[in-house]
Amino acid sequence: MNNNLIQYIYGIADNSLILGQRLGELCGHGPSLETDIAMTNISLDLFGQVRSYYQYAAKLIGVEASEDTIAFLRKEKEYKNVLLVEQPNQDFAYSISRQFLFDVYHSLVLEELQNSSDETLSAIAKKSLKEVSYHTRFSSDWIRRLGDGTEVSHDKIQTAINDLWVFTDELFYQTDADKVMVSEGIGVDVTLLKATYYQKVNEILKESTLQIPTIEYYQKGGKQGIHSEHMGYILTELQFMQRTYPNMTW
Repeated sequence: MNNNLIQYIYGIADNSLILGQRLGELCGHGPSLETDIAMTNISLDLFGQVRSYYQYAAKLIGVEASEDTIAFLRKEKEYKNVLLVEQPNQDFAYSISRQFLFDVYHSLVLEELQNSSDETLSAIAKKSLKEVSYHTRFSSDWIRRLGDGTEVSHDKIQTAINDLWVFTDELFYQTDADKVMVSEGIGVDVTLLKATYYQKVNEILKESTLQIPTIEYYQKGGKQGIHSEHMGYILTELQFMQRTYPNMTW
């Protein structure tokens, strides 16, 4: 069992699991029917990607591991998602800003992961990139619409970007497992994506007449299993059925 590879997979897949769960909370609460359906479909895309990653991880773990045990039966500190995707749906501006800041990063990672020496990860990346390219266009367009819209929409999206900006630097933090996978040609060196990420994000913010936040300190810890106060509530809902009815199937 290659533990570094398993931890690397968690580092990618857990982001999509937790963000997909957050988006699932919005079902029936979108600002319009079309947008509501689009957000729900993005959530389903992310869960589909998660299944592929977890199935591969379960194969590597062996014994009685499955995509379900990985998704539902780990403890909080065993999840390796970034803090950004845990942030709550305070309003639509926060939800779409969180989506945008993650989508740009996600698309850059998948573009590079296509070149992984691990054939399974490469195949998942190639399939997922088609979906994430749409996610990025969708969230970017909403940033433009709200930023360059009314005074109220501009102020709300600016506030959301300002508040979520503190979580962006963690996207480029490397764990020990990440470093090993990069050295073996399997993983993506996210530190090399940082400049491109902020360039792309800043361009869209400028197009949207939004100010680029300037802060000195960033929050991180999620990739190391140190999560925000929101994570426990997410897992309580996510894991309820499996923990209440162990080994249930459907």
